[in-house]
Amino acid sequence: MTMANRILPEKRRAQLKELLSAGRLVRAIEAHSGISALISSETAGNGVESRHFDALWVSSLTSSAARGLPDMELYALERRLELIDEILGASAKPLIVDGDTGGDANAFEYLCARLESAGVSAVVVEDKQHPKRNSLSLTSSHVLEDPETFGRKLYRGRKVLLSPDFRIFARLESLIAGETVEDALRRARIYVDHGAHGVMIHSKEREPTSVLRFLDRFRELGFTQPVICVPTTYNNVRAEDLHARGANIVIHANHLLRAAHFAMRQVCRSLLENDRSMEADNMITPVSEIFREVGYDAALARDSARDSVS
Repeated sequence: MTMANRILPEKRRAQLKELLSAGRLVRAIEAHSGISALISSETAGNGVESRHFDALWVSSLTSSAARGLPDMELYALERRLELIDEILGASAKPLIVDGDTGGDANAFEYLCARLESAGVSAVVVEDKQHPKRNSLSLTSSHVLEDPETFGRKLYRGRKVLLSPDFRIFARLESLIAGETVEDALRRARIYVDHGAHGVMIHSKEREPTSVLRFLDRFRELGFTQPVICVPTTYNNVRAEDLHARGANIVIHANHLLRAAHFAMRQVCRSLLENDRSMEADNMITPVSEIFREVGYDAALARDSARDSVS
């Protein structure tokens, strides 16, 4: 754990609630390891124009892929909790967890209770039948859960919560399954009535047309709950534009793992083609930068300070 990133669980949870209450756009980035959580502290721009990520997202896809597993709810909860603890120790940002389908109602109660106790700020659970298939797959079939059944599961999860700051988001898979915006809105009403704090509208279309239509209709119908968007495929729309249409949280859901995958392949090829590492130096981070990022230099500095005092 990096000493600078220690934070009480209740304070971390309150951060996300405060951001949403203030009407701020919450930008979130995927993290699949402690080092990726540390890298999320990057900023762009200067002063009032600077941007940063407000929260982290633990993706089922990337946390599974980082361990060589397909995204089919194979990554056991207890192992995922170890990863979540690793990420929480590396960053003070609020953490939103991809809860897949959540399992049955009993399993979802357990998931919510464990995530809340760990210091997670929110869980997102999708309304597909278990076992789920990744929503971005073009060849998988996606079977939606009966909305009343899913709503009862959300209600069960809500009832076990102890903190007023922990959030449950219902992930609407209607567009993924080839259904309409109206179907997503109908499901959203049922889920909110059963206790969902907010919704995620998901789409694998290349254009944001259906997502924008959902956002417009969602607000026209009087919903005030926060909405999450995940513009992985419709990546030509800016987060600020989604916010202007009613989105509250925008998640870049798998980009750090995909970047690492791309870079590792390039470096492997360079090492093999050249039979040495010199040519790869301009593709990799210096060891000194890794030392700084993970707190090694800071730990040595604390040792030196203690030695000088004694």
